Amino acid sequence: MKNPIFIWIVKLTAVIILVQTLFFKFTGAEESVYIFQTLGIEPLGRIGSGIVELIASILILIPRTTLIGALLGLGTMAGALFSHLFVLGIVVKDDGGTLFSLAIITLICCLILVYNQKHKIPDLLRLKF
Repeated sequence: MKNPIFIWIVKLTAVIILVQTLFFKFTGAEESVYIFQTLGIEPLGRIGSGIVELIASILILIPRTTLIGALLGLGTMAGALFSHLFVLGIVVKDDGGTLFSLAIITLICCLILVYNQKHKIPDLLRLKF
C-alpha cells in the first residue's frame, strides 16, 4: 500500500469526517449534547473528544506524525463504536446509523494508515519521531 494518492485519499477521508463532527461538538449541537449526556460525560467528554479529534486530524495530515494521529483516531473511533454498541445504539436520534457508519469508516481509514506506517512503530516505541 505504498500508493501515495490512495494514502492521501484515506488521510483526507479520515480528516474530513473527524473535522466535520467538530462543529457539532464545539457548538453544543442537540445531538452531540444528547450523546454525551447519555454517556454521562457532558460537557467535558464532548469538548475533550473534540479536542482529541482535532489533534488527531492535524497529526494525520503531517507525514512525520501520521502514525501518531492515526493511532489517536483509532482509539477515539474505537471508543465511539463501543459507545454505540453498548450504550447509545447504532441509530441515535433517528440518524439512520450515520454516526455509527462514519465512525466505522474513520476507524478503517486509521487502520489503513497504521498498517501503512507500521515500519515506524519501533521508533515510536523508542519515542523517536
